[in-house]
Amino acid sequence: MDGQGEKSLDHAFFEQPKGLQTLFFTEMWERFSYYGMRAILLYYMYFSVAKGGLGFSPTTAASVMAIYGSLVFLTSVLGGYLSDRVWGSRKTVLYGGILIMFGHVVLSLPFGAGALFISIVLITVGTGLLKPNVSEMVGALYGENDPRRDTGFTIFVFGINLGSFIAPILVGTVGMDFNFHAGFSLAAIGMFFALIYYYFSGKKTLSIDGLYPSDPLEPDDLNRLVLEIIGGLAVFAAIIAGMWYFKVLSIDNFVLLLSIIAILTPIIYFVVILRSKKVTKTEHSRVLAYIPLFIAAAVFWAIEEQGSVVLALFAENQTNNNLGFLHINATWYQSLNPLFIMIYTPLFAFLWTYLAKRKDEPSSPAKFTWGMFFAGLSYLFMIIPIFLFGSSAKVSPLWLIGSWAIVEIAEMLISPIGLSVTTKLAPKAFESQMMSMWFLADATGQAVNSQIVKFYTPGHEIAYFGIVGLVAIAFGVVLLLMIKPVKKLMDGVN
Repeated sequence: MDGQGEKSLDHAFFEQPKGLQTLFFTEMWERFSYYGMRAILLYYMYFSVAKGGLGFSPTTAASVMAIYGSLVFLTSVLGGYLSDRVWGSRKTVLYGGILIMFGHVVLSLPFGAGALFISIVLITVGTGLLKPNVSEMVGALYGENDPRRDTGFTIFVFGINLGSFIAPILVGTVGMDFNFHAGFSLAAIGMFFALIYYYFSGKKTLSIDGLYPSDPLEPDDLNRLVLEIIGGLAVFAAIIAGMWYFKVLSIDNFVLLLSIIAILTPIIYFVVILRSKKVTKTEHSRVLAYIPLFIAAAVFWAIEEQGSVVLALFAENQTNNNLGFLHINATWYQSLNPLFIMIYTPLFAFLWTYLAKRKDEPSSPAKFTWGMFFAGLSYLFMIIPIFLFGSSAKVSPLWLIGSWAIVEIAEMLISPIGLSVTTKLAPKAFESQMMSMWFLADATGQAVNSQIVKFYTPGHEIAYFGIVGLVAIAFGVVLLLMIKPVKKLMDGVN
C-alpha cells in the first residue's frame, strides 16, 4: 500500500493520524515554556531593579519585546533550511527543543541583562529550528487531497493554545508574585517535558521519512553555504562596528537594524524561491498566490502579537485589576488569547467540516479577508473605553476581554488556515522552507511592531489604536478585491 493510502486509513487520534497526538503534546509543552516566559518578560525588563526587574524604560522594553518575537520567527528560515538540506525534520525539532530549554535555564539565573541577551539567542535559534518543522510534519501526516487537513491543523492549534493558556497563569503568578527567575525556571521545566514526550512518542508514531533531509546538500552546496554564512556574519559585524565607531550603537538602534533585516528577509526569500529551477510552472503560480496572503498575515500578526506588548502595558497600567474579591495578575490576561482559541476551535472545526460537506466552504483567501476585518475591529474597540473615561483612568477588565474575543476570531480565520494553505502551496523542494515563510509573516509583523509600539504613549492611545485598526481593515478591503485572481493563481488548491 502506498504512503497516501496508509495515511488515509489512519484515524487513531480523534479521527486524525496518530502522529498528530505526538506533535499535539510536543507543541503544547513547547508553547507552555515560550508563553510562560513571554508573560513575564516585558514586566521583568521595565520593572525597577528594586522590584526584581532590569529597569529598562517602558518604550525600550516594548521595542525589545517585539523584536524578540520577530527574531523567534525570523530564525524559522534557518530551521526550514537545515531540515530540508541537513538533518531532516525530526532531528531539527529535537535540537531546537534542547536550545530552547537551555535558553530558559539561562534566563532563570539572576545574571541581569547579560543573561537576557544570551537567552534571546538560544531561544530564538531553538524556536526557529522547532516551530516550522513541527508544523510541516503535521502537514506530512495527510495525503494531498485528504479533507481532514484543515481540521487536523485546527486540532493542532488547539494543542498550542492549551499550553499557552496554562502558562501565563502558573508562570505569571510565580514570576510576578514571588520571583521572576523562579517563573523562568518553570518555563524551562515545560520545555523539558516537551523534549521527553517528543523523543519517546515520536519513535512510535512519526514516519521515518522525517529522519532524512528532503533535498540533501551536495558538497559544492555545502561549501557555498559556509561562504555565504561567513560573508553574512562579516557584513553584520561590519555594520555593528560602524555603528559603534560613529557612536550610534544603542539598544534602540540595534533593534532598528534587526527590524530592517526581518522585513527584508521574506522579500529576498520569495525572490529565491520564485527564481529556483527546482520550482515547476504550477508551483511558481501557487507561490505568487501566496504573496498577498503573506502580506495580510503580516498585518494580522502585527496586531495579534501586540497582546504581549501594548495590551500588556494596558493591562498593568490602565486596567482596574482589583475587583474586591479578586486581584487579577496582569499576566493572566495573556491567557485570554489561547482561552478564546480553545472556545472557538470546536465551533470552527464543526463549521468548516459542515460547509465542506455542503461544498460551501469559503476559500482560504476569503477566510483571510474576514480575518483582517475582525483584527482591525479589535483595535477600534479599544478606542471606546479611552474615549469614555480618558487615558488616565483605570477601566474595567471587560474591555480587554472584549478586544481579545474579537481578535481571536481573526486568528481562527487566519492562523490554522494559513498553516494549512502553506503546506498546500509549498513547492516540493521548499516544503519546510515554505513553512518558514509562514512564520516570517509573524516575524515581519513584529519587526514593524518594534518600531510602532514606541508611539503607544500616554495621551496618544486613541490615535494609536485607531490608525492600526484602520490599516488592517484597509488591507482586508484590498484582499477582498483580489480573491478571484488569487484563487486562479492557486491552480486547483483551495
